Amino acid sequence: MARASGGESVLGKHLRVLGAFEASVPFLSLSQLAARSGLASSTAHRIVAELEREGLLERLPDRTYRLGVRLWELACRTPGALGLRELARPHLDRVHSRVQQHAQLGVLSGTEVLFLDRLSARSAVVNATLIGGRIPLYASSTGLVLLAHAGQKVVDEVVGAGLRRFTDETIKTEAALHTALRVVRADGWAVCGGHIHLESRGIAVPVYGSHQDVIAAIGVVVPHDGSSPLPYIELLVRAARDISSAMRSASLPAGHPAASPGGRLRPLVTSSVRSMEYLASQL
Repeated sequence: MARASGGESVLGKHLRVLGAFEASVPFLSLSQLAARSGLASSTAHRIVAELEREGLLERLPDRTYRLGVRLWELACRTPGALGLRELARPHLDRVHSRVQQHAQLGVLSGTEVLFLDRLSARSAVVNATLIGGRIPLYASSTGLVLLAHAGQKVVDEVVGAGLRRFTDETIKTEAALHTALRVVRADGWAVCGGHIHLESRGIAVPVYGSHQDVIAAIGVVVPHDGSSPLPYIELLVRAARDISSAMRSASLPAGHPAASPGGRLRPLVTSSVRSMEYLASQL
């Protein structure tokens, strides 16, 4: 791969520009892109022009940029995170319809939890989650579930990055984090009351893949009112079990008697049986 004079690949610089955007910062000017990516203005200008030409960035009338629709198009072709989101959505819907607060799905991304999906009600309690947004692993129930099954290397990285205090209830020390992770592993779920906002309580359980590895966590954010978390946990465990079953079915070879219809589309698409049969026939 071609490399710039400083040793960084050309692709690396393009990714730095794309990575300058965040869910909370979706629009950036050229000067902001240069500053946030750490690139010289001339280099950023050239790269932004290339990304815009390929549809990976879009320029708006006010001369700011946003991530291009082509990125979404490419991402939708992967059977990874978005395939998981597609398969999990019906089960997340059922959880949300019961709790009438927030229901969400997250995966491990470095030292953070990346939220693939979230359903909310306008009258629900405060929740810091955004679709495509991130929260430190130690600070949320979804993150603690993922961190509890991620291995010591990731735990060390989380501690090394620092434990930012959101409220007085946030995990503050390495010792407290290790204690919390032991509890999560023993219980099979995480409950975080007031860790990000004092009026909110996060509850989450793991979602297992076809090899019994934890591939995601599904959770709710509900009032931190002292009520028992067990009804929420039971609801989430059932949903996680159903998502795991859907993932296993999607990974079965086409023609397997237990496989759902759709052939090669199965890891990517959830639809009616007849729709899946029709789509498969068009390939």
